[in-house]
Amino acid sequence: MQTYMTRGTCSRQILFDVTEDLKVKNVKFIGGCSGNLQAVARLVDGKHVDEVISTLKGIKCRSNTSCGDQLAIALEEYKNKLANPEIYKKK
Repeated sequence: MQTYMTRGTCSRQILFDVTEDLKVKNVKFIGGCSGNLQAVARLVDGKHVDEVISTLKGIKCRSNTSCGDQLAIALEEYKNKLANPEIYKKK
């Protein structure tokens, strides 16, 4: 399970899995508007990472971001880690 600490949103953290074929699974937002974020989590479940990013990136709520935008940023970071593992190695 991946963990992402959000910035500028009511939710504090996003937990999610990504399958080998880059499908988003098991999204859980910690904090924030429970009903709305449960809906977002269900709507993105099983979708390809790139589809989720293109759908949610840039949606604004407060602080020039949103929980959906933060999920897109988290998934972009995940993809960057896959593409450049040497940069993200723990020391």
